[in-house]
Amino acid sequence: MSDELDIAGGVTRMESAFGSGDGDQDAQATVAQKAEIKGAIFEQSYRPWRGKLGPRWVRNYSIYRHHVYGLFTSKGHRHYPIMVRLTILGIFLFSLSPVAMLFLASMGGNGDFGEILSRLWGINRYNLWGQVLGFFPRNMCMWPLLTALVVGGMISDDRSNGTSAIYFSRPVNRIDYTAMKFLSSAVVLGFVIVFSYILYYTGAIVFRGEGWAFLIDTFPMFIGGLIAGILLVLTYTSIGLALSSISQSRFFAGVAFLATIYGTKMVAFLIESQFDSSILYIFSPYDVLAHIGQWLLGIESNYDHSLAFSVVSLLLMNGISIALLASRVSSLEVTRE
Repeated sequence: MSDELDIAGGVTRMESAFGSGDGDQDAQATVAQKAEIKGAIFEQSYRPWRGKLGPRWVRNYSIYRHHVYGLFTSKGHRHYPIMVRLTILGIFLFSLSPVAMLFLASMGGNGDFGEILSRLWGINRYNLWGQVLGFFPRNMCMWPLLTALVVGGMISDDRSNGTSAIYFSRPVNRIDYTAMKFLSSAVVLGFVIVFSYILYYTGAIVFRGEGWAFLIDTFPMFIGGLIAGILLVLTYTSIGLALSSISQSRFFAGVAFLATIYGTKMVAFLIESQFDSSILYIFSPYDVLAHIGQWLLGIESNYDHSLAFSVVSLLLMNGISIALLASRVSSLEVTRE
């Protein structure tokens, strides 16, 4: 049925939900029907954690283990591609090549062949310096590539994949996060660089059968080279992590690190060849470390500028890199960026 009402000169049509014609007395209004439930509805309730959290060192160790153990196993740890693992293994084995030569020298006995190998690969100031700071092949082909492979995706992967949401949704603060990332990178680099240096020194003494007098004479040189190697590991790690923190791509971070090491070296070399001045080497991380390493081992310096410039430059490089790293980590949110 329908009715029309004249309200203030207008016509309003009102329709009801009843039909018209025969059978109106049995008509019923149409109402909404209850929807048929075709699936199960599960009730989800959230309850606060009432258990006991692990201590702080356990949470930090889990970050460290995730990155370091990933070199040996991928199950539950950071995934390193097989080519990256093989490259790191190749760099480590190549850094131990002087130990193999010393072993051959010891097999040669006191003959001319063994004596020549001992002079070429034996312990002296220049060989200890070259084991960690030699430009070719270590700081041209090995250490920068190693750092780029290890540090490149350390933080950039968290930015691109949103892994920071996993870290910071747990009771992990940003200081611990940064410290464990730094420690994980430094341990991997230190294992290849510093550990191979220690094996070289101890292997030379064992294979040649040197006595306590030789050990006492060469131990100060060994300590100087060890400090230089540790400085190299810390500096390369801080620069690499700073570049990784500003990127969402491990490729960009790795290439940027290689460009920083090689680019500053080449620019300083060109300036020196044109103007006969080595002052711009203070902007090259490798040359700053090499200058300090030469002083630590007591060998003649290849640089004309004062050692103080290199020391200040090294402190500024590490300070700026760590400050940039801390600033970028503080901007990481508990969401995917």
